[in-house]
Amino acid sequence: MSAKIRFTSASATKLVLAKIGHPQREEPLQTSKQVYPIDEADRSTLTAIFLKPFKSLSGYRFHHHSSLDQHELNSCAKAIFQDPEKLLEKGCEIATRLYTKSNHPNIKSGDLCIAWVDDLEVDGNPVTGLCILKSESVVPFLSISTRDGDLQLHTEHGINPEKIDKGCLILNHHPNKGFLVLTFDRTGSDSRFWVRDFLGLVAVTDSPFLTNKFTDMAVAFAKQEEKAKKEAKKEAVKESGSEADSSAIDDTPPWEATTAANDALAYFEGKEQFSLQEFEEEVLRTPEAVEKFREHKAKVEEEQGQRFDDKFEISKKDVTKAKKRIGTVLKLDTGVEIHVKPTFVDQSEPVMERGFDEEKGKKFIKVFFNEEVGR
Repeated sequence: MSAKIRFTSASATKLVLAKIGHPQREEPLQTSKQVYPIDEADRSTLTAIFLKPFKSLSGYRFHHHSSLDQHELNSCAKAIFQDPEKLLEKGCEIATRLYTKSNHPNIKSGDLCIAWVDDLEVDGNPVTGLCILKSESVVPFLSISTRDGDLQLHTEHGINPEKIDKGCLILNHHPNKGFLVLTFDRTGSDSRFWVRDFLGLVAVTDSPFLTNKFTDMAVAFAKQEEKAKKEAKKEAVKESGSEADSSAIDDTPPWEATTAANDALAYFEGKEQFSLQEFEEEVLRTPEAVEKFREHKAKVEEEQGQRFDDKFEISKKDVTKAKKRIGTVLKLDTGVEIHVKPTFVDQSEPVMERGFDEEKGKKFIKVFFNEEVGR
């Protein structure tokens, strides 16, 4: 269900609005009494604001453990796409669902906007869409107006378009598979509430998604194992009582975890297809490492709310992105920071050394290089 989405010709034409209070604090739910048509003069500006957060997001779809017909949001979206005149009725139902799901004390009240969007494009085909945005905060802003031949300054409060907290864009594409849905949650902490409890989504497990998930798991696991080895060495040294060995462990280069993570990604760089069994045999090798990785994978799947395929086509573009994410930053107490990029671990000879200056009584890091490439 991987798809290419274009927003160039899209236009938001009408809205349903709501104020979502908090049920536990006895704050009310208020919904529109009629559909609000967007003036042509405002469409370009509002469409850009509404759709900007959704560019370059991964795809999701509606999911129900028994049948999509029992998925409330999927049914609302299907009804609206089949008959746009139901935007008000079904939009208010969507607002009511969000209100009833907002019981957790950490969930904030806010303003909800449900917009009908024309002329989106998926895989070269025009489709309609529903854009749902929730803003949980208002900000003050100033406006200057003319009155009685003079200028006046006014203070007002409103929604900052750059800080809309949550949103989803439902595209009328693959309706029988739960539609194609893009979603975001800037607060992070409530994403389970937004994505799973309210929207009822699971990720579209295409090549980019699975490549991202497995490279992230491989890197996290490699760094975790490197840290565990270091802790085990410390415990062994503590039991032996050798101060010299303890000092050597403390001076272990912190970029070793980056090296281990880079090694974990080498498998993805050299293959076209991912096979979990092959990955276990070629990269993890030992039964202990295989078992630990399976436990790590099961934990991630539980958090995600779905199982991942054991075989898939590797997305090379996403492997490159993963390599860029595994650099590390050495933060020193003198205020100096050293950014170690993944290319560091590809050096045939060491380009960094650690040591201790007896005269100054301080540790140091020596960096070897050929020439400066920028400041």
